[in-house]
Amino acid sequence: MSEEVAKLVLDGKTFELPVVTGTEGEKAIDITQLRAKTGYITLDSGYKNTGSTKSAITFLDGEKGILRYRGYPIEQLAENANFLEVAYLLIYGKLPNKQEFEAFNKSITNHTLVQEDIKHFLEAYPSKAHPMGVLAAAVSTLATFYPESQEENRTTEAINLTIHRLIAKMITLVAWTKKNKMRMPLMYPNNKFGYVENFLYMMFALPTEEYTPNPVVVKALHKLLILHADHEQNCSASTVRIVGSSHASLYASISAGISALWGPLHGGANQAVIEMLEAIKNDGGDVKKWVDKAKDKNDPFRLMGFGHRVYKNFDPRAKIIKKACDDVLAQLGINDPILDIAKQLEEVALNDPYFVERKLYPNVDFYSGIIYRAIGIPTEMFTVMFALGRLPGWIAQWKEMRENNEPIGRPRQIYVGETERDFVPMDKRS
Repeated sequence: MSEEVAKLVLDGKTFELPVVTGTEGEKAIDITQLRAKTGYITLDSGYKNTGSTKSAITFLDGEKGILRYRGYPIEQLAENANFLEVAYLLIYGKLPNKQEFEAFNKSITNHTLVQEDIKHFLEAYPSKAHPMGVLAAAVSTLATFYPESQEENRTTEAINLTIHRLIAKMITLVAWTKKNKMRMPLMYPNNKFGYVENFLYMMFALPTEEYTPNPVVVKALHKLLILHADHEQNCSASTVRIVGSSHASLYASISAGISALWGPLHGGANQAVIEMLEAIKNDGGDVKKWVDKAKDKNDPFRLMGFGHRVYKNFDPRAKIIKKACDDVLAQLGINDPILDIAKQLEEVALNDPYFVERKLYPNVDFYSGIIYRAIGIPTEMFTVMFALGRLPGWIAQWKEMRENNEPIGRPRQIYVGETERDFVPMDKRS
């Protein structure tokens, strides 16, 4: 807390509000006592200018293109760490040493299997059910199998067990959601594999064949999951925190986060990229025509996967995943007109002055959609993949909020409805 104060003049009176400065120099006016002191509240639709918490998890500077988890640049983590290392970092605040990682990895490996009853629940959903709805329900259902997760005053060991169970079972639930939607036989976890390899095995293996995960795909998927692992106080992270603030269980809180991510304004961008590419292909594949439409300010068409509402110059994650995308396409040697169109659009966006001047570079959603399609993940599963990557960040947000004893979330409002009026019997209403 600094000694700086902000002065607010209301009704001829001056009120002093403390100024809070973060470790990266971010400044905030602390209005915790505003209503008590003045009778006023602030109005900030969408909370675009409101800090809901102090957090030590992720630092994001959209103007400078900076993303750091617990102080570590995303570039270093994506290049040198695996996904479970980053999960440990986000949740526990430090990179694990060898012994800590081996214990963490072993605990997760030992909890990947889910109960047969959950398998029956999944099989009951129709094939047209959206995978995000199925996943949100399945994660919430875990709370009914582990009712102790709802108990207050749980030990650190008990909380860690719940965390490890969720990380472990998430890959099984995601893979089974995909297999069941396609009405294909479910594959049980194979613990000879690592976390990502096991996930790919359950996603793509068949009972009648030997499956070996492609190392290039494994490496790319580690990077993708790391890049999506957290992104500060976004819609779904804030949802996890506010649900968790009621002391709802971790499973219920994460289920709420999945539901928030399901919204097309949040997690559906990489799916929208593929749908846009398919529309261009179905129209004849003339990329120039659609680029011209995007440049026309009177045309409602917008290119999906270019630019970012947070990153004003460039998305640091896009630079990392572009190489992984190129490696996957080169390794798999896929002949797909959709991916050809994507590469043409990428070339235009990186070189056309219109896009360069406006900083409309391909973002992480553009490249992740291409990778997911290339490795055979159905388009409707793209947002589910986002949820799998974001899981450690959600857990870290929930854990930090609970450890800090943050109060239950309860935003205020400005009422704009009718003032008091008397009830009118039905036979006298006009």
